[in-house]
Amino acid sequence: MAITHPQFDPVALDLGFLQVHWYGLMYLLAFLSAYILATYRGKKRGDFTGEMVSDLIFFGAMGVILGGRIGYVILYNFGEFLANPAYLFKVWEGGMSFHGGFVGVVVAMFFFGRKYKKHAFAVLDFIAPCVPLGLLFGRIGNFINGELWGRVSHGDYAHLMYFPQAVHADHELINADPSLHEIAVKMGEYYLLPRHPSQLYQAFTEGVLLFILLWWFSSKPRPRYAVSALFLLGYGCSRFTTEFFRQPDVGYELIFGWMSKGQLYSLPMIIAGVALMALAYKKPIYDWQKA
Repeated sequence: MAITHPQFDPVALDLGFLQVHWYGLMYLLAFLSAYILATYRGKKRGDFTGEMVSDLIFFGAMGVILGGRIGYVILYNFGEFLANPAYLFKVWEGGMSFHGGFVGVVVAMFFFGRKYKKHAFAVLDFIAPCVPLGLLFGRIGNFINGELWGRVSHGDYAHLMYFPQAVHADHELINADPSLHEIAVKMGEYYLLPRHPSQLYQAFTEGVLLFILLWWFSSKPRPRYAVSALFLLGYGCSRFTTEFFRQPDVGYELIFGWMSKGQLYSLPMIIAGVALMALAYKKPIYDWQKA
């Protein structure tokens, strides 16, 4: 029997003069966790000072925010942007893209590398293991907000959920296929369909599992490019898999009848991960060594 998604108050903390939203809090936790982990890694390795780590997190935050917003607009709402360029700045309406944020971070790391005279991939290899916990917090934020819900499931799984936020989408699906009434439940005037809590699937795979894998892999010296390659492979494969359980973005048909845009944008990451891993071990270059 599926359960109903808790209708969390989007405001985590109301101080009267200031409201702290859950999603903003998750971003704060993401950057804080990256700072703590990067500081620890810097001390263990000895090649990144506290000042450099602070700078690194600032560069990364700018890359995430600017790249995430620009990427969302270009990849998912380019038509809206062409019709109204000011849409790019309407951040209060929501809309962030991981793939755009990823490109933004890569660009930011190149600028950081130039400032401190470090190879860009030496920087990316250093920071990559600190990223998955941020992804975990981001997906928890998605779940709390009841957004980016999963696909409808006919399976009798106890962890399936009814998302009141998906009421209009459920209504359209039931109108298109009346047989769905068999698995729907009535809540008030509407019927809701059981869906996968895909936000939690992604929090576990992109966040917990990828963090454990990268932290273990990077705990000893690896050739330049290798840690970044594993991040690309790990994220790309987990995102490609979990997208099968996530409702495709509104207004976008599946490519070839089964592939979502999230999967399409993850394919280059997987390909690049394979190429970088091969490059890493072809002529190994080590940016740090254990004492």
